[in-house]
Amino acid sequence: MSRVGVCSWSFQVSSIAELEEILPAVGTDVVALACGDPTHASWVEGDDLPAAALAAGMRIVGAMIGFDGEDYSSPATIHRTGGFSDPATREARLARLAWALERTRALGVTDLTLHAGTVPGVDDRARAGFLDTLHRAATLAHDAGVTLCLETGSEPADVLAACLAEVASPGLMVNFDPANLVGSGHGDPVEAVRILGPYIRGVHIKDALPPASEGVWGEEVPVGRGRADIPGVLATLAALGYTGSLCIEREGGTREQRIREVAAAVAFVRASPHVRAE
Repeated sequence: MSRVGVCSWSFQVSSIAELEEILPAVGTDVVALACGDPTHASWVEGDDLPAAALAAGMRIVGAMIGFDGEDYSSPATIHRTGGFSDPATREARLARLAWALERTRALGVTDLTLHAGTVPGVDDRARAGFLDTLHRAATLAHDAGVTLCLETGSEPADVLAACLAEVASPGLMVNFDPANLVGSGHGDPVEAVRILGPYIRGVHIKDALPPASEGVWGEEVPVGRGRADIPGVLATLAALGYTGSLCIEREGGTREQRIREVAAAVAFVRASPHVRAE
């Protein structure tokens, strides 16, 4: 059975107390929790975050880490600055990853989601260094008892699948986000589920429109109003036997709008005949 949850960073909260107040309004206590970083959340609890989150009683299904300096303003900027793409930031980000792995375990979970950067093409001289760094990251995670879940969207699904097969690490899987694929113009999410199925460890439920022109992101929209085909994604995940979490993510609008739209998305997903929510 899949657990329908939410991503903590959707609500722009800075404390566990704030998050606790919001969860009843969105109808779930299942949470993918930001580790605490400038990209996704800076928690007032600081080093006490794991203890505070566990004491709150929410059901944490995984953690999320972003890296300082990542720039999502356009596809071109994140191509340069995302994850392990830039050789100059790799060592610092591996060190930050090691910190996040410790925090993931302190939160009582074993999945850590991140954007790893854009996979270079097979003829790109940067590919070897990128894959080596990814292998090092996966080894750090595996040694810590954690699975790294790479966000989809930086490249087409078949390119990511080939990368995972080449790295061939048990510590490396996928967090599937259909909206990221649509919004970056990287293909049909339902077909992407079929391609990445064996690697899918977590899912973010988000919706988007395709890019209106080259070099820009497609607009993120409330679940059910875009082209991510959430019903088709859920049906395909179910057909492949996926039973992991389905966490709603919303990154646009005011906090009040996000709460309303996340609550509606929770209900939307639970209403699917292909989801047997816990």
